Amino acid sequence: MTQSVGASNAITARSDFLAANRGLRVPMPGFVLLVHPNDGRGTRYGITVTKKIGNAVVRNRMKRRFRELLWAHLPAEGLPDHDHVLIGREGGVERDFARLSEELAKALGRAARGEGQRGRPPRKRRTR
Repeated sequence: MTQSVGASNAITARSDFLAANRGLRVPMPGFVLLVHPNDGRGTRYGITVTKKIGNAVVRNRMKRRFRELLWAHLPAEGLPDHDHVLIGREGGVERDFARLSEELAKALGRAARGEGQRGRPPRKRRTR
């Protein structure tokens, strides 16, 4: 069953990103894919690119590329009722778009089979 994925399926709440961090991690050369069940809220996606990657122009370009990749792949290959979060990696913005597309398809396949690393426990809160 294919489901449409667009801007309305974006994850915006920090709590949802933190929950996804406890899910399955599938590292690839250009990104890390996090997949976590979301209790029946449909197929959703999120994108994170840190300041380590580059300036705002570079980060926004990477986010636009990731968004197009997710919109293309999630309807057919995404896990239903799961959150999918892409974390940008150094060098991911320079990678060929077709190669990123192949890597995302491979990562989604691995996630569907349950292959990957288990999630990380939540960080301890900082005290001031």
